[in-house]
Amino acid sequence: MKSLTLAVVLAALSSASAMGQSKSESDLDWMKDFTSRIQFNGYAQAGWSYQDPQGTKTNAYNLKRTLLWAKARITDRWSFLFMHDFSSVVQEFYTDYRITNDKSLTVRFGQFKHSYTMENPMSPTQLELIDVYSQAVLYLAGEGPDPLNGVNYGRDQGLMVFGDLANNLFHYELALMSGQGINRKDRNNQKDFIAKLEVRPLDGLRIVGSGYLGTGNAVGTADWNPTINVGDNYKRNRFSVGAEYKTQPYTGSKYKEARPASVRAEWLGGKDGDVKSRGGYVTTAIPVVDALDIVASGETFDRNICTDGWDQTNLTLGMQYWFYKKCRLQLQYTRCLCGDKLGDDYNWLQAQVQVAF
Repeated sequence: MKSLTLAVVLAALSSASAMGQSKSESDLDWMKDFTSRIQFNGYAQAGWSYQDPQGTKTNAYNLKRTLLWAKARITDRWSFLFMHDFSSVVQEFYTDYRITNDKSLTVRFGQFKHSYTMENPMSPTQLELIDVYSQAVLYLAGEGPDPLNGVNYGRDQGLMVFGDLANNLFHYELALMSGQGINRKDRNNQKDFIAKLEVRPLDGLRIVGSGYLGTGNAVGTADWNPTINVGDNYKRNRFSVGAEYKTQPYTGSKYKEARPASVRAEWLGGKDGDVKSRGGYVTTAIPVVDALDIVASGETFDRNICTDGWDQTNLTLGMQYWFYKKCRLQLQYTRCLCGDKLGDDYNWLQAQVQVAF
């Protein structure tokens, strides 16, 4: 009897052990599948800046961006992304669904960087300037201070379709957006339409045109556009044409290893109500030795082309050193040439460290 009882107990323990082992393997398989579908990325940019506008000298340390995002691959066609800037606000949350077997048609819904201009959709980790975007892109794409529409970091809420055609010769993006910017409810019933067409005739070369047709609702006022008051609906239209050439593309985390020579130029225009604005830029980065690049840029923007004094031209020369994958040190000097209504010309010296993964 004792032998029989011992045999039953051993059998039960063996069965339980087997069940536990099976459960453990199942959990491991589930965790492996889950982790393989989630990708985390992030970066931080911090530095120091010196300026002397109007003869007033200022210098300060700054933490510009601390972003972390997670991308979940739900299926081979369906994904979701969430991005937060810990020095600012929630930046993006959207889902993509690829409708076709190839890359010719994908739908995106949520809050994301819109398609207007070449620079706006690009990551600050790749762009050459410490201040990231040209004045024209900062204002017209909503990346920087637009008093009428607020600061929206070049993002908005809406629906977009995009894809590559003819063996990647053409890339298109068509979007219907809120127009009010990030983390804000639309303040009117109109939606904004954005279109972009990119042609890639040669490896490394892309020629891009984009347009924006919309109706804004002012959250503030601008001195160079005095007829628009807070709460007013106003026409907000934009266009851009440009081209970029890179000797080789960035792939994955290989920023340091790729280090292409590049040049990018774009001309932009906009109309807010009755006021027209124009601007453009040319920016280049040239590898020189080891992991060191020379960076140069010339850019200009006129907030009101019908009234003198609202223009500014910035001339920048600097260098960047890639010390690890997507990590770099940057140092740049900018001479700011201002129109009469913006004050005297001034100097701008910046240094920055970027850590990214």
